[in-house]
Amino acid sequence: MKTFVHESSVWLPRPLDEVFEFFSDASNLEVITPPWLKFSVVTPRPIEMRPGTLIDYRLRFRGIPLRWRSEITEWAPPHRFADVQVKGPYRQWIHEHTFVEQDGGTLAGDRVEYAVWGGALANWLVVRRDVERIFDYRRQTLTAMFGSGEDS
Repeated sequence: MKTFVHESSVWLPRPLDEVFEFFSDASNLEVITPPWLKFSVVTPRPIEMRPGTLIDYRLRFRGIPLRWRSEITEWAPPHRFADVQVKGPYRQWIHEHTFVEQDGGTLAGDRVEYAVWGGALANWLVVRRDVERIFDYRRQTLTAMFGSGEDS
């Protein structure tokens, strides 16, 4: 199975603990996911984050309703956590979230290793661009919420 990697990061002018706390609330995923996906967390709240936690989501991809289940596989507050798709649209989705104190703020990083039905062609034609758009939206939303650290 051919896998692909997407990496992105955003520096936020906020303390590590504050940024990690935001990401550790699974409900906030709805806030940082583009509206065109019509994404919602289905698992009842509050969700206790720890290895083995299962989280269910609903979304629409190009108008097609989908369900997604992820499992938290690593939980190391306030520096990192990881989740994997148990059930969903990808053949594989492994998402590592990292948080590093840097320059008076926090560098929040994402590394996703994924595989898609249709392999390299499907990734090249559609999926890669969609993944990039999702993480671009995430970066823009986080910057709007937490600030960019640049003078206005």
